[in-house]
Amino acid sequence: MATHAIRTATSDDRQYFGTASTWDPRSQCRFIAAHPDAEPELWSAYLDGARTGYRKYGAESALEYERMYDGRSTALFFVAIAPDGTVAGGLRAQGPYHNADEAHATVEWSGRPGAAAVQAMIRDRIPFGVVEMKAAWVADGVPRRGELTRSLAGIGCRTTEILDVQFLMATAAEHVLELWESSGGVVATHIPPTPYPDGRYLTRMMWWDRTTLNGRTAVSGPGRNRRARLRAPRSAVEHYELIRLRRSI
Repeated sequence: MATHAIRTATSDDRQYFGTASTWDPRSQCRFIAAHPDAEPELWSAYLDGARTGYRKYGAESALEYERMYDGRSTALFFVAIAPDGTVAGGLRAQGPYHNADEAHATVEWSGRPGAAAVQAMIRDRIPFGVVEMKAAWVADGVPRRGELTRSLAGIGCRTTEILDVQFLMATAAEHVLELWESSGGVVATHIPPTPYPDGRYLTRMMWWDRTTLNGRTAVSGPGRNRRARLRAPRSAVEHYELIRLRRSI
């Protein structure tokens, strides 16, 4: 089994924010961004939801729950708070990375075609700041689930601003690529897909570049983006700004 180095998030990673939140009128949820230490109850609820969601699809191994549950490898996480006060979805970010081997994407392509290209893409961008988005989920049965899914895809790219890095990376199964592209993510098309966590899924590498995200929305409607090359220009669709304010639910 391939292994990778895990860098513990330090106080330097957390100096840019405490707890931030914003209201999303489309999903009727409040998004909260925090470090696990700052919001332990929300972190626990996020973990429970992620485990339930991944287990439903037989993909719990991809979470590497035992490695992540203490929050030490997580620099930042987002949760969506539904009107009834429950945690309806979320995602987390690892990094900023110091070397390519810290990225989980290197495990997903280990021994597979494209492994060298994955390493090179990460390594070349580390001087500009790289974080990796992981473990996104949305609960079943929540109101406006489709809207929440699209908003979650958009809010994640604000990680680049909060952690003050240029690049956000994620890996995603092919059937959800259009969703992530709607927030400005661009598939690294020169890297072949990898069967991760198993042969049921073909997983691709995606990137968001903060310099090209500026001036466009973090949350946009479905189907607005076509498959494109990295750094391709993208148009603004909807204004959406992460505002820092005292948490209120």
